[in-house]
Amino acid sequence: MLRYTRLCIGRRRGRRTLDLRRFFSLVLDKSSRDKARIRSTTVICVRRNGQVVMAADGQVTLGDHVLKHSAKKIRRLYQDKILAGFAGSTADAFNLFQRFETKLEQYAGNLNRAAVELAKDWRTDKMLRNLEALLVVGAGDGIDPDEPIAAIGSGGSYAVAAARALLENTDLGALEIAQKAMKIAGEICIYTNDRVTIEELKG
Repeated sequence: MLRYTRLCIGRRRGRRTLDLRRFFSLVLDKSSRDKARIRSTTVICVRRNGQVVMAADGQVTLGDHVLKHSAKKIRRLYQDKILAGFAGSTADAFNLFQRFETKLEQYAGNLNRAAVELAKDWRTDKMLRNLEALLVVGAGDGIDPDEPIAAIGSGGSYAVAAARALLENTDLGALEIAQKAMKIAGEICIYTNDRVTIEELKG
């Protein structure tokens, strides 16, 4: 409503203004783009008994086309002590990887501090705010969510649900839980395939 009011005031004062139909079309288009940002993958990180495992599928999707089946969406950072996986635009993800790794080097591998400082940059850097990618990171000393599971991407909620059930009802290790959770997510999410990459850290 505030934007709508300002447009009306500008019109009365004879200022150059944006046609309201065009304005709302742009808003809807932006909303659609925002919803699409987290599509096209599943990445999950599971921690159990001192073991941290991250798994990601390999599908790369552009609209309704599959461009690649075996992409690598997980990287090891800071002397191979930290795992990071991405969802979204590949180019934007590499930009985030680079920025996050710089923060890790700056703060001697302190994962929480690096994440906070990168978030501060995001609040002040216009270019960084427009990056269409998400990162999930894990280290051998723990994961920040209340439960030892974190996931991103279009199949993330399916993978989390499966992993939570396995954690609560089985004695499986982190590796097996991540594998089974990815399999279930891949059977539900059309943007996730069965070409799974897995990386593991031991605390």
